[in-house]
Amino acid sequence: MKFSRVAFVAADNDAAQCALDSLRHRYGCSTPEDAEIIVALGGDGFMLETLHRHIDRHLPIYGMNRGTVGFLLNVYNEDHLMERLTRAEAVKLHPLVMRTRTVDGQTHEALAINEVSLLRETRQAAKIRIRVDGRVRLEELICDGVLVATPAGSTAYNLSAHGPIIPMGAGVLALTSISAFRPRRWRGALLTHTAKVSFEILENEKRPVSAVADYTEVRDVTSVEIYEDRSAYLTLLFDPEHNLEERILAEQFMP
Repeated sequence: MKFSRVAFVAADNDAAQCALDSLRHRYGCSTPEDAEIIVALGGDGFMLETLHRHIDRHLPIYGMNRGTVGFLLNVYNEDHLMERLTRAEAVKLHPLVMRTRTVDGQTHEALAINEVSLLRETRQAAKIRIRVDGRVRLEELICDGVLVATPAGSTAYNLSAHGPIIPMGAGVLALTSISAFRPRRWRGALLTHTAKVSFEILENEKRPVSAVADYTEVRDVTSVEIYEDRSAYLTLLFDPEHNLEERILAEQFMP
């Protein structure tokens, strides 16, 4: 697909801002509101921000790494950019919905592209009851936290917590414990992408827990529901020789 209206957006760091000036001078620039495609310059965190900011518009987003890890981004190169955009391969992602209720009775909703994490707020471990599709699967998990990750997010916090790496087309979500104390050997489970996961925070006043959807945090939650929203989607573009599915596969063979 050929694009004639390209918007460039960049993180605040010097490398990204320098790239932004150079690319705008070389290729011109539309506003994000008028563009057919957005080119994001920064790291994975900025890429997530860009995806969240434009999730309702379904614009394809092509990232180039001007940050650190850059797992969700392509290699930075100013040359032949329009040709790269034309031959880039699309990956469609469906976000997770996080619905929470807090101790004061308020409800909140947020979307997550990588993962939803529940984390203890104090020195005391959290106590969490886990339901999958309405059925209690774990009566009491004593832990630092627990998370639900998408395939795209399975190589991020989920992997650091010793969760499984999930191929893009697997149709599953990772349910991963974070430093579980009881059951000591329980690390998590793989769930179908249609599963609805519910967490009930036990002893919530004594052991407060926060819930985080990517970078949206809700503190002092009493319950959290998570499910994949198939009606919402985001489109990421990758160079064919280094697409997201290949990166996720390669991560499983890293020493």
